[in-house]
Amino acid sequence: MRKIVAAALAVGMAAMTVTGCSSSKSESKETTKATAEVSKETQKETEKATEKATEKETEKDTEAVSTEEKTKEASSKADEADTEKAKSDEAESESTSDQKTFTVGFDAEFPPYGYRDESGEYVGFDLDLAAEVCDRQGWELVKQPIDWDSKDMELSTGAIDCIWNGFTMNGREDDYTWSDPYIDNSQVFVVAADSGIENKSDLAGKVVAVQKDSSALAALNDEENKDNIALRDSFSQLIEYADYNTAFMDLEQGAVEAVAIDIGVAQYQIDKREEGAYVMLSGDDNKLASEQYAVGFKKGNEELRDTVQDTLDEMVKDGTFAEIAEKWGLTDSVCLGK
Repeated sequence: MRKIVAAALAVGMAAMTVTGCSSSKSESKETTKATAEVSKETQKETEKATEKATEKETEKDTEAVSTEEKTKEASSKADEADTEKAKSDEAESESTSDQKTFTVGFDAEFPPYGYRDESGEYVGFDLDLAAEVCDRQGWELVKQPIDWDSKDMELSTGAIDCIWNGFTMNGREDDYTWSDPYIDNSQVFVVAADSGIENKSDLAGKVVAVQKDSSALAALNDEENKDNIALRDSFSQLIEYADYNTAFMDLEQGAVEAVAIDIGVAQYQIDKREEGAYVMLSGDDNKLASEQYAVGFKKGNEELRDTVQDTLDEMVKDGTFAEIAEKWGLTDSVCLGK
């Protein structure tokens, strides 16, 4: 009986063992199945993420290509704009170059021929003549004040096209290509009206002023004119000034007692001061010399000289030259066309 019971118990235990193993195997299969499903889901998510990443990369690449194309397009348009601007600038430059500039060298302290007025503008008889020539020729006038001592260098280097400023041609005939003379000019002495000086012989022992590199200085240093040399040597002192405005200031101050000067400039200086305060020594015997003004061009520049001369001749014929001379009080000095 005990054997039968023991056997039954053994069978029962075996059944439980079999059942337990079967249950464990079933759970293991479920676990494996779940793991596989999770793996599939993970794979799907990974694939989706990879697909999205690929799409984004593709979009970025597309955007990069699009941006690059836009940049190239913008650059191309910019290049086209630069090309058009360059063409426009070139055309404008060519148009501007068609208009010749005419640069006149002048002493800015030599009224009434050329000087700076109270408003700071460069004005004068010669500058008005040059402006009229430029208007008729379609040129642009450039008024170039120069150091009178450096006028030859300015002309030879091409910094100026001509010297046009009460420029004496006498004694310089071979140094420049000249226009026809247009002003008759004389060298005179200006003194204070109450100085007691009536003749140039009275200047002996006096301090006399003159501008550097001027016609008056040239006349006083003319070795062929013995009278002028003797007159110069009779002065107690001959002072050379950079400009006549300063010389007249010293005349007013009493630092000098006479000024040797061109007659046209002398008249201008006298007229702008107190009436009757200063006078020119009168009479031909009291003149240092007589001369003529002309426009001086670089030696050999006949083409420009001829163009300017032809225009001046036209101005004489139609009366414009006389009008400008009257404006500056130089009517009696004009010789062009006479």
